[in-house]
Amino acid sequence: MADYDFDVLIIGSGPGGYVAAIRAAQLGLRTACIESRETLGGTCLNVGCIPSKAMLHASEYFDAAANGTMAKMGIKVTPELDLPQMHAQRLDAVKQLTGGIAFLFKKNKVEWIKGRGSFVDAHTVQVGERTVTAKDIVIATGSSVTPLPGVTIDQKVIVDSTGALELDRVPRHMVVIGGGVIGLELGSVWRRLGAKVTCVEFLDQILPGFDGEIRKESNKMFKKQGIEFVLSTKVTQVAVSGETATLTLEPAAGGEATTIEADCVLVSIGRRPNTDGLALDKAGLTANQRGQIEIDHRFQTTVPGVWAIGDVVPGPMLAHKAEDEGIAVAENIAGLTGIVNHDVIPSVVYTWPEIAGVGLTEEAAREKGEVKVGKFPMAGNSRAKTNHEPDGFVKIIADAKTDRVLGVWAIAVPAGTMIAEAALGMEFGATSEDIAYTCHAHPTHSEAIKEAAMAVRGKAIHV
Repeated sequence: MADYDFDVLIIGSGPGGYVAAIRAAQLGLRTACIESRETLGGTCLNVGCIPSKAMLHASEYFDAAANGTMAKMGIKVTPELDLPQMHAQRLDAVKQLTGGIAFLFKKNKVEWIKGRGSFVDAHTVQVGERTVTAKDIVIATGSSVTPLPGVTIDQKVIVDSTGALELDRVPRHMVVIGGGVIGLELGSVWRRLGAKVTCVEFLDQILPGFDGEIRKESNKMFKKQGIEFVLSTKVTQVAVSGETATLTLEPAAGGEATTIEADCVLVSIGRRPNTDGLALDKAGLTANQRGQIEIDHRFQTTVPGVWAIGDVVPGPMLAHKAEDEGIAVAENIAGLTGIVNHDVIPSVVYTWPEIAGVGLTEEAAREKGEVKVGKFPMAGNSRAKTNHEPDGFVKIIADAKTDRVLGVWAIAVPAGTMIAEAALGMEFGATSEDIAYTCHAHPTHSEAIKEAAMAVRGKAIHV
């Protein structure tokens, strides 16, 4: 048997990589993790999920004070924005959480190899001047922002998601290119803090991949909040002069060009797998046309001993998906059975209110067969009413014959938390009847899920 430096070597310390490393170490495997950042946690903890939520949460407080929401509840305040302090609390959250990962690495005896890794062969990786060997190697290098051809990110006037978290002033006019999750979240932050926000989307509706009704209702909700939308439109050029950007827009189907000006442009058209620089060919691997690494259901690539998880493999680019895959791949390497049900992966947009879904959209479900649909408005939910949070609804799609739940979609202030109940039910084959006859605490937002399940059966009470 060959003598390796480690049993398992993880390339990348994002949510998939660091979880895989810790789980592998817990299972008794000699484990190391390669990471080039100064801190662990990848995009998510450093410049993605965590800092964006810190800014979203802080901006919600400011908006509630500034737009009269707090005054309506008898709390009279005049807010003053301290943007440096808002950034400071964001950075503190990042520091605590990334430091926590470093602590867990030490606790579990995971070695952090600092630098960028590239394959020498299927069991060997070069990291700077160091050559490291391992019996099993897991690629967990995540993803990065997809560039817009012809547009240069300067992180001053034209920014990506990382730059949008670091702005040292509130823009007068921010144009968001892309109506997906990241653009809507970061656009919401700066809209709440006082910026005019315009979202330009190539498709005819925002939030691609989400349920159709949810997409339409979300658009109305964001418009009501003050975000302007320019749909079915492409950006063909962005010219910067000083602190002003001029964007040239054309109808997606072709037509006359128009221009708009902004002092901040956020490019948010998606993400792409980080496979460049890995020297995959030396390991015997080739990325597919999307730059992804193909795997089987066990996360094994076509090369024995080389595995891949997270954003570098096919499927949604979500931190929680990567985390589950990290646990599963470590268990598979250790000889156990690690499984992830990719049909039940929740998606969440952390706006106000939140937007969440799991499973099939109504459109996708109807393509597969006959369905029953139940909806319940948050305006009819006691907790939403007392909290002055009437916007949104819960929607459940069930198979017409078996009653098995196929998809759940929600717009509600805590939809991101509520969706876990739906995912748990679907993971174990729940029917709408199962959910409808499960006792929910009162008053809670989650009662809306129960009512939507009852609506599938034509028995909703509070509508």
